Amino acid sequence: MQKILVFTDMHIREAGQTIRDIETLDRFAGGLEHALRRHPDAERIVLMGDLANSGKIAEYERLKPLLDACPIPVSLMPGNHDNRDNLLAVLPDTPTSGGFLQTVADAGDTRLIMLDTLDGPPYRNDHHSGVLCDDRMAWLRAALDDARDRRVLVFMHHPPVAVGLDGMDAIRLTNDRAFLDLVKSYPNVAHIFTGHLHRTVSGNVEGLGFTVVKSTAIQTPLVLEGQGASMSTTGPGAYGLILLTPQSVVIHTEDFQMAGEDVPPYRDALPE
Repeated sequence: MQKILVFTDMHIREAGQTIRDIETLDRFAGGLEHALRRHPDAERIVLMGDLANSGKIAEYERLKPLLDACPIPVSLMPGNHDNRDNLLAVLPDTPTSGGFLQTVADAGDTRLIMLDTLDGPPYRNDHHSGVLCDDRMAWLRAALDDARDRRVLVFMHHPPVAVGLDGMDAIRLTNDRAFLDLVKSYPNVAHIFTGHLHRTVSGNVEGLGFTVVKSTAIQTPLVLEGQGASMSTTGPGAYGLILLTPQSVVIHTEDFQMAGEDVPPYRDALPE
């Protein structure tokens, strides 16, 4: 069994700046420490975008020491709050393809494809929808071809499907139709993982299973209509744990702030 750890929407700010009184770097650091302590055998960590809150150099500089110290390989993807140029200035070893932060990695016989859905440059603070331009779509097609008969998991920041949260649905992947038409033509695509929504969501779109992992920072309340994209709560942060076997793809969400201390196995806790 292979393990993949997934984090998203950390929204790290400059020192002394918070979001709803939350120090978002501390939240992410706590989640990362929890995940590494409980799952040191994970093969990879995927960060699915919105690493920074404003895409500033200083924000990525605060993230860098955590990534440098991480004993597990980390794959980075940008979200709508990121700035590709600033991220690469601070983290120059991040793999790119054609200037985009897109890459592939393998976990056993499973191919992981990580996409860059950031719509920029120009980087605009008031623009939050995602896109896969023609070049990125062509790269995705080539990556799917190269996977051959391997099982494929696709990771992207922006969901390619409306989930009933009207404020967030308005800023999803803008060319979701083209994306779905492409991945549906490859029967070995097993699941899609996204962030952006700041809550745990799962479902099926046109035969493709998808999972949205919630933020390590602030969360989106379940308000379906009249919801603004900035509506948020200070609910507990979480990360995702993907378990891969030859027969299955399973994902758990761990609300690390509520998980408590490590406990003994259940069999040891049974009364005499």
